[in-house]
Amino acid sequence: MSHLLVRGGRALRGEVRVQGAKNSVLPILAATLLTGGVVRLRNCPHLRDVDASIRILKGLGCTALWEDGGLTVDTAGLNGCTVSDILMREMRSSAIFLGAILARCGQAELSYPGGCELGPRPIDLHLSGLRRLGAEIQEGGGRLCCRAPCLIGTEVVLALPSVGATENLMIAACGGKGTTTIVNAAREPEIEDLAGFLNACGALVRGAGTSTVSVEGGRRLHGCTYDIMPDRIAAATYLCAAASAGGDVFLRRGCQAHLSTVCDALRQAGCEVTGDPEGIRFHSEGRPRAIRPVRTAPYPGFPTDAQAVLMAALLRCRGVTLFEENIFENRYRHVDELCRMGAAIRVSGRVAAVTGVERLHCAPVEATDLRGGAALCVAALAAEGETRVSRISHIDRGYEDIAGDLRALGADIERVEQE
Repeated sequence: MSHLLVRGGRALRGEVRVQGAKNSVLPILAATLLTGGVVRLRNCPHLRDVDASIRILKGLGCTALWEDGGLTVDTAGLNGCTVSDILMREMRSSAIFLGAILARCGQAELSYPGGCELGPRPIDLHLSGLRRLGAEIQEGGGRLCCRAPCLIGTEVVLALPSVGATENLMIAACGGKGTTTIVNAAREPEIEDLAGFLNACGALVRGAGTSTVSVEGGRRLHGCTYDIMPDRIAAATYLCAAASAGGDVFLRRGCQAHLSTVCDALRQAGCEVTGDPEGIRFHSEGRPRAIRPVRTAPYPGFPTDAQAVLMAALLRCRGVTLFEENIFENRYRHVDELCRMGAAIRVSGRVAAVTGVERLHCAPVEATDLRGGAALCVAALAAEGETRVSRISHIDRGYEDIAGDLRALGADIERVEQE
């Protein structure tokens, strides 16, 4: 098993370019099915989850090729509407293919998705929304059998602003007839990026980034060349890494507007964070201060994906910081591993209390999930000695080269490949 070796105690200094957004490219890859042509995605991150999406596309008869610093996808050869159980289990967001296949083929068969074990993430909102558009969906034996010879636009009111459900409905609605209005839609920047891609392909999507999104169906879509937005969670990770280790860094292509709550939390901790059209600049020295309670919430609230890395950055804070996780019930699985490094964290239900300690020490730790694994790297940068982070396949799901990026900022970190 491959692992990371992190030798802490070195301040970070330098510049790194923020990779393309994982949470943007996955729904966009699914949406390429609507075009029936060639799509070129620039700034596409090479991740395990992207590779899983490519395998799904190839299993459906499409082609995908990495070339010229990007990914070229050709969906003209689509010849199936079934995704295997093995492929579906590789990642949670595989459910995003349901709306795309249904819109293109009029039917779809797939199993329930897999991915990080962060607690129940039901796709009920996806299914109820697709049913509102006219899909017939049968559930049984862990599989979904869907038919929709013709999807019809209508109003869909989401009980929660689910990102995945909003994306699935946007994609499916493009392949239907009439206008679909999604009420209480998710507002994340990745929703805007998906809309930008669909519109570049000839769709007409309005209101992305607000709580009401409208999609005019029945328009013929075509291929295009599209730039994936920068990954705001990767940017948050490197900001928190610099807060943990101290230093002065610049994140090229980082977007401060997408990270307002994270940047505000870091400023409370005593860090300097400024943004401009080129990226985000960060500076900090010494131990951070404790900050006001951090409560995760749908965008524009504090992102659940940044909770673990901010917690790791504040392990040596002066005082006590409270975290309240309101999105996923098992999002504190990284806490026990951080405590192996000397952290003082007490968890009670959805609340975690972080009491800052003066020193962290090295320890062998295991990544429990994608963001929890990144948090271990953030903590290790401030720990004394050499920390070994194993099970990094979780980290590879969302970071193109976390070791290389941190090394570019001056960290002493290396990836050790093992058979």
